[in-house]
Amino acid sequence: MERVTYPDKGSKRLEDLNLQIYQGEIMGLVPINAHGLQELLQLMQTNMPLYDGYIYYCGERVNSWKSTRRSANRIGIIDAHSRLVEHMTVSDNIFVLRQGFRQSIIKGKLLQRQLSPFMRDIEMEISADAYVDKLPALERVVVELLRAVVAGYRLIVLNEISTVINGDEIAKLYEIMHHYAGQGFSFLYISLHLEEIMEVCDRVALFSNGRIQKVAQRAEMTSEIVESYSFEFDKMIRNHLGTRNIVQQKKKTALSLSHITGDVLVDFSMEVYEGECLVVQNLDEQVQRDILHMLCGEKKPKGGEFRMDGQAISPAACKEFALVLADPAKTMVFPGMSYLDNLCMGLSRRVLGIWQNGHMKNSVKREYAKILGKEVFSMPVEALGERQKCQLVYTRVLLQKPRVVVCVQPFKGADLPHRVFIWQMMETLLDRGMAVVILTINLADSMSLADRLIRVGKEGILQEVNREEFGSVSINAPWLDLYR
Repeated sequence: MERVTYPDKGSKRLEDLNLQIYQGEIMGLVPINAHGLQELLQLMQTNMPLYDGYIYYCGERVNSWKSTRRSANRIGIIDAHSRLVEHMTVSDNIFVLRQGFRQSIIKGKLLQRQLSPFMRDIEMEISADAYVDKLPALERVVVELLRAVVAGYRLIVLNEISTVINGDEIAKLYEIMHHYAGQGFSFLYISLHLEEIMEVCDRVALFSNGRIQKVAQRAEMTSEIVESYSFEFDKMIRNHLGTRNIVQQKKKTALSLSHITGDVLVDFSMEVYEGECLVVQNLDEQVQRDILHMLCGEKKPKGGEFRMDGQAISPAACKEFALVLADPAKTMVFPGMSYLDNLCMGLSRRVLGIWQNGHMKNSVKREYAKILGKEVFSMPVEALGERQKCQLVYTRVLLQKPRVVVCVQPFKGADLPHRVFIWQMMETLLDRGMAVVILTINLADSMSLADRLIRVGKEGILQEVNREEFGSVSINAPWLDLYR
């Protein structure tokens, strides 16, 4: 990409952007903020009209400010949202659905034989007849990668893939990437964490405000980029670690999971203590989904129960429990309701009849207008910015005043300024005495808040570590050096 400028709705999303990715290279991209990132990915695949600049793919000019090709570029993008066709097999997704497949009769055994050498090359065993919606996260990503390789996509983009693959498995993905890079395939690896980039990438580019601000070789990554990129976040975390009161030995239980059994989990038990931040790392995406369905009330446990003060509860209906879903700006803000009604949803669990109590709602509005700003109360919620929507959701929880708040992958997809803001909101919850449980697959950022870590697999709790022992944990996560 040379001097690419791309406007959208009167705003320059990309401006004078220069980016080169070489054949057989694994290039890293760290988005300091998200401005223009989606447009960058769209331009890679789709030749949208440019205001200025040129785009070349495999040595051929595919887009420019003078003329635009109508055909799409053969570039694969893999992220947290699967692009595979569910309820179809691995071989169907890799071979049958690819462009150029013209067989009128699908021969299953032939497809299995075609898939076999690919599996041998990467030293994995994924059944050709397996249905993709039943695959674990790593295997799903590998199938998407193989589909791109078989289709002849010479550039494959992996966008925040560590949000669905845990740290123990991602090393295998890195091996596969290096294997195909050796065959001339190129990769763009997008991550918010330099620790990941340094493990796998040859070079790294810092992306900010629609521009590539800096490109560094592997040897320069630590010395030149870490300090400038993460200084504010690092300072905030060090301050938190210095002032956070360690939970005392005599801990009072706020919530307990007693012998919970779901679709994947079997006889799972754990306790959450008052005022602590507990990080629950699910080493399997299916485990995370199983826990979440039961917390949301979408499914009842097949066995066991959730307990609070010795009484069995349904978390979804309990006033002492709150749940913040991943990407709350999209999943927990309701456009059909006013800002004030969105804000009071959590409070309605504690105050019956609040919807008819105009005096109390106006009191809430007066009190929180000082914090949230008067203007938001007159705006339709869909017109709010990302940060305003996120602040609305977390303030709703503060109004509810639950004893336990479960946050599902709170930092997923957030750029650095947004991560700082979310981190501060969660610290506020802890300062108010609430227990905060972070359900996550990737430990990045979450560890910086944690008092305790539990790592969970299908077999139950595999490891439990208190904060004073974090330095001994054999994982690669940001901020662990602070504990060591």
